[in-house]
Amino acid sequence: MRVGRLTGPLAAIVVLTLTSAGCGLSGGDSGSGDATAGGCKVDKGNVGSGALTGDITGKITFQTTNLKKDFGSFFNGVIKAFEKAHPGASVKWIDDPGDSQFTQRNVADAQACTLPDVINLNSETATPLTKAGYLLNVGVKDPSASKPFVPAFWNSSTMKDASGASVHTVLPWYTGGILLTYNTEMLKKSGIDPAKPPTTIFGLFADYEKVAKAAKGKYFATMANPIWRIPADWDQMNIKTLSSDGKSAVFASDPRTTQWVSWMAKLYKEGAMPKDSLSSSNDPSTPYSQGQVAYGSTNPSFVRFVKQNSPSVYAKTGVGQQPFDALGHTTGAPQYIGVAATSKHAATALSFAEFLTNAQNQTAWCKDPAVVIFPTTTTSLDDPFFTTVTGNDAFAQARKLVSEQLKTTTAYQTSLSPAVQNAIVAQVQLAMQGKKSAAQAVKDAQDKANELLKQGS
Repeated sequence: MRVGRLTGPLAAIVVLTLTSAGCGLSGGDSGSGDATAGGCKVDKGNVGSGALTGDITGKITFQTTNLKKDFGSFFNGVIKAFEKAHPGASVKWIDDPGDSQFTQRNVADAQACTLPDVINLNSETATPLTKAGYLLNVGVKDPSASKPFVPAFWNSSTMKDASGASVHTVLPWYTGGILLTYNTEMLKKSGIDPAKPPTTIFGLFADYEKVAKAAKGKYFATMANPIWRIPADWDQMNIKTLSSDGKSAVFASDPRTTQWVSWMAKLYKEGAMPKDSLSSSNDPSTPYSQGQVAYGSTNPSFVRFVKQNSPSVYAKTGVGQQPFDALGHTTGAPQYIGVAATSKHAATALSFAEFLTNAQNQTAWCKDPAVVIFPTTTTSLDDPFFTTVTGNDAFAQARKLVSEQLKTTTAYQTSLSPAVQNAIVAQVQLAMQGKKSAAQAVKDAQDKANELLKQGS
């Protein structure tokens, strides 16, 4: 998940000591001779087997996702530290807004052979870039790349290449956990005990229904657009969305998928969701802060947004555990850092990617008191800051709950291409509008998903 909703400057900047990325890169350029990556001409050292070699020199571009405004000082410090450790290298930082066109925009850059050297990605964007061969296979190019990371998070960075083989084309960066955030006053009016969050997705849906009945159109439970729930809810329910090789959709074979769609249609019809939010924004940040919906974002950092933008609503905000459901623990992929296979200075790019994601830099950023994000390195999570959490306010409780989650999370999330996800979502939307039965929508969604998967979309 992105930290896109975080606002305000860092409260403190931690001075970083200089360390190398530790990937042992040396030699001349990253190789010699021409090869191709995603149709782009690249140095042969960037692809195939064998560890990457090359001097840490040259100018590279580093792209984040909606972080520059709020965290400029911190990341400029990281860049300056890296450049001081490697005088022959320079890093140009750019920031993508992280809007709905994020994947499309970066895939287009990759096809034009202009993908940034080091890039902040979510799983939805890393999936097509990996499949098309535009990302460096860091697991091969640096065999020691996995060492700093919690195994669950490293495993979450497994992607599929064009042949269906598992590859590690991204480094796990930060994670935010998944929580319920809610207006305690609205829940109490609906007969819901805020201190006893539901343990299943369908239990949460039942609470949405209670809110709708109590609100009678004056406010709503949640937003209608199902795009943020697919496949996240299904993962939590342990519904298999794709086959093990990722080449076909299988969710229709689980009867709970149809039950899930039936619930969504019922809730939409009963007024648990704003009618105009079915295909528009899925972000509840503003409506929650304005007292229009009872449940806010599942991103723990959302509580900071509310505290800054609506103190009166923050005073009523509570946090609870996202339903563990059938899985027995939470899932959720972290944000990732990828290196472009098309980079002209791949050794420098990989070195910076590993420097950025090392334990020291992850710990320094995640310790900022104004954010609720967590590191993916073992050493960082052993820090008392993450193992001992005090305070009873919503912010402290969010940090405490996520700390508990990280002890058991699989850090896994099914990766769907935007085309496949949108095809599934479109069918669910039709069912929610009453234009199809839930069963028919699920069948059609799987058929359309399989058509796209066969086409390689």
